[in-house]
Amino acid sequence: MIYKNIFIQGAGIMGAGIAQVSAQAGMNVTLMDLSAELIKKAIDSIERNLLRSMEKGRITLQDKADILSRIKLSTDTEGAKEAEIAIEAVFEDVELKKKVFNELDKICPSHTILASNTSSIPIGFIASSIARKEKIIGLHFMNPVPVMRGVEIIRARTTSDETFNIAMDFIRKLGKEAVEAVDYAGFICSRILDAMLNEAVRCVMDGNRPEEVDKAMKVCTNFPMGPLELIDLAGADIVLHGLEIMEEEFGDRYHPAPLLRQLIRSGHLGKKAGKGFYNYT
Repeated sequence: MIYKNIFIQGAGIMGAGIAQVSAQAGMNVTLMDLSAELIKKAIDSIERNLLRSMEKGRITLQDKADILSRIKLSTDTEGAKEAEIAIEAVFEDVELKKKVFNELDKICPSHTILASNTSSIPIGFIASSIARKEKIIGLHFMNPVPVMRGVEIIRARTTSDETFNIAMDFIRKLGKEAVEAVDYAGFICSRILDAMLNEAVRCVMDGNRPEEVDKAMKVCTNFPMGPLELIDLAGADIVLHGLEIMEEEFGDRYHPAPLLRQLIRSGHLGKKAGKGFYNYT
């Protein structure tokens, strides 16, 4: 199948990254958010990424211009009317995602695949709010999207084989590798990763310094980034929200470490706030 038009709702880090790799694969992308300021931040981020790729010799100046020309910015959902695939990349809030998909279900053509980039919310839960339940699927891209080659693909019980096959083909056309995950909260990656991140927070509560926790995981287990650095990158609020969703499904083993809530109460969300486990100011 040829994918000409991709619609992405949510211009944060994930939405911008998905827009970039889709445009690099030759697709026309509409990147939508409610705020012109968020849209501006997203395109600035994409331009910086492409500039780095150009400096490393991976793309030419003309490639950069061509990729940017295929990304249209919008503050409304008009672009969804022509999309073969519409991807939701908004905040990890169940009701917000249901609202987005309910609107896309009404706007998009009948053949459009509706995909969620959720990292933790069961796809079946989201599908319950829309009519075309056979057309919904989970596409959990990893952060940063242009760098990470894996994408979790999650089908709800209602997802058709046709939808699944189209989604798999789409991921391959992006140059990514799909990992099929069963539709439970957190899928595979978040279930394993968030449990580890939560335990790293508990290590700090036990008196270990953040620097030593991260150093241990990098030099002793060959992690490219320490778990606390990763929490700061993702955002403490995002990690907490994921743990809460999984705790609801799996019980106490995902109960968030109290220090995580303390950081959030203090506004120390990580890089985006200038301070988390580390100071970025």
